[in-house]
This record gives sequence, structure tokens and C-alpha cells, in this order.
Amino acid sequence: MLASDAILEFFFMSQICIGLMGNSVLFKLKMCTCITQPHLKKPIDVIFIHLTLVNVLTIMFKLIPDVMSSFGVRHFLDDVGCKATLFTHRVTRGLSICTTALLSAYQAITISPVHSKWAWLKSKLSTCIYPSFLFFWVINMLIYIHIIKTVVANLNFTTVGSGYSTLYCQTSQLEHHYYSMAFLSVILIRDFLFVSLMACSSLYMVTLLYKHRRRAPHIHSPTLSPRPAREIQATHVILWLVSCFVFFYFSDNFITLYLFYRHEKNWSLKRMNGIISSCYPMICPFVLMKNNKIVSKCISSISKMRMAFSRRTLKR
Repeated sequence: MLASDAILEFFFMSQICIGLMGNSVLFKLKMCTCITQPHLKKPIDVIFIHLTLVNVLTIMFKLIPDVMSSFGVRHFLDDVGCKATLFTHRVTRGLSICTTALLSAYQAITISPVHSKWAWLKSKLSTCIYPSFLFFWVINMLIYIHIIKTVVANLNFTTVGSGYSTLYCQTSQLEHHYYSMAFLSVILIRDFLFVSLMACSSLYMVTLLYKHRRRAPHIHSPTLSPRPAREIQATHVILWLVSCFVFFYFSDNFITLYLFYRHEKNWSLKRMNGIISSCYPMICPFVLMKNNKIVSKCISSISKMRMAFSRRTLKR
């Protein structure tokens, strides 16, 4: 086994373990709140739960084939396996974009002033979440149904030519160029709409936070209502999350488009692209848990234990 393959295996396995652990912890925290403390449940918790489930599916269906390829396993997926794996991964990736955009829009409306033009949406937020999820699932499944028709197992490991190709799967050579361009156009339109929603919501939140900071001495201003510290902290977390998403989204898309139109396939770069595309679902739960009380207590307890252990070691 080459050293580069061993390094890639380490990164793949680390991403799977860390990503599954982080998303599982966040999912458990939010579910426990919803079940054992329903009075503390917030509509945004449902968005967190949906995002963690999407992240887990994205990590599993993207990284497991990459892990198998790094171990040198050939013919891991047949035609049906390729269609199911790639379809599920692309759908969950699309759901990640949509859910993150919904999360940023939700937080922007939540912290909007009482007299803003978006204030009327606050009372409708909780009733819009589940229909939004249904719309996201339907639209993404309709977009990527194209994959079921065009993707087949890759039996030639020295594939050349433009088009989508991995170690196990590739687009059918019979695919018409017109349908390929139409498929890419639909994806670009969807991504543009939801990334624009993220950008507008983030810009709006940054503007509100800036105004709030400037007018802090005049907190009773009629144009800007005071916000609890928790809402401001939550807004900072959402902004960090959106920033991470945008960075990894554009990095992933840039490499994907480069590989799509490259005549000779570069498997090492494809594996690196797999690592980059899985960074957001891996980091996401840890960003969202930043201000969680239970997690903060656990971290403070661990830090205290480490300090006590270090003091005992120094005394010896």
C-alpha cells in the first residue's frame, strides 16, 4: 500500500468517526430536549435534527465508497449500487444546501426588530418548517432522478473523456449532451437561489448585529428591540456555519467542475474532493453545539480534570 493511500484512509476514517459522533451527539441532545423537556423545545431544534440526519447520510454515502477504493477494493458497486449510492449522496447534499439556507433565514427572521417588514413572518415560522422539508425532499429527488437513468458501474479503471466518473461509477456514454447541460443548469439554478438566500440572510443578520452594537447604550430605541444574549450568540453560530458552508461549497464545486471537464481522470484529486465535500457535514454539529449548555459543562469539566491532573503531575 502506498503512503498516500494510507494517509487518505486515515482522513476518510477520521471524517467518518468524527462526523458520525458529532452529528449523533447533536441529534441526541435535540431529541432529548424535544422528548423530556418539551417546554424548552424550539422550532429551530427541528431544523437542527433534520440537518444532522442529512449530514449522516451525506457522510456515509460519500465516504464509504471512498474508503473501499482506498483499500483497493474493485467492483464494490454494481449498476444498482452506483445509482442508489450516488442518488442518495446527491439528494442529501442538495438537502444540506436547502436546510442550511432555511436555518439562516429562520434565524434572520427570529432576530428581526418588532417593526421590521419581516416581523409578520415570526408567527408563521413554526408552521412553515415541515412543508419546507417536504418541498426540499421532493425538489431534490426530482432533480437527481436523472442520475438513475444515466449512471452505470465503472468497469474500466482507466476511463478517459469528459463527464462524471469515480472509481466505481460513471455517466453512461449514451447520455446526450443536451440533457447533461440541462441537468447542470437546473442544479446551478437551485444552488444559486439557496446560496443567495443564505447570503441575504447573513448580510441582514450582520447588519442587525452591527446596529445593535452601535445602539447598545440606547437600548430602548423604538427602531431596534433589545435581544437576549442567547439570540445574539445563536446568530453568531449561524453566521459561522454559513461561512463554513460557503467556503466548502465553492471549493467542492470548483474541483468537481474541473474534474468533470478534464479529459484524463485524476483519482487522487477525486479522493481529495471527497474529503473536502465531507468537511461541512463533519464540522457542522460542532459549530452548532458551540453554545449548548450541556456541551459547555462537559468541556469545562474535562478542562478542570486536565488541570487537576497536570497539577498532580507537577507536584510529583
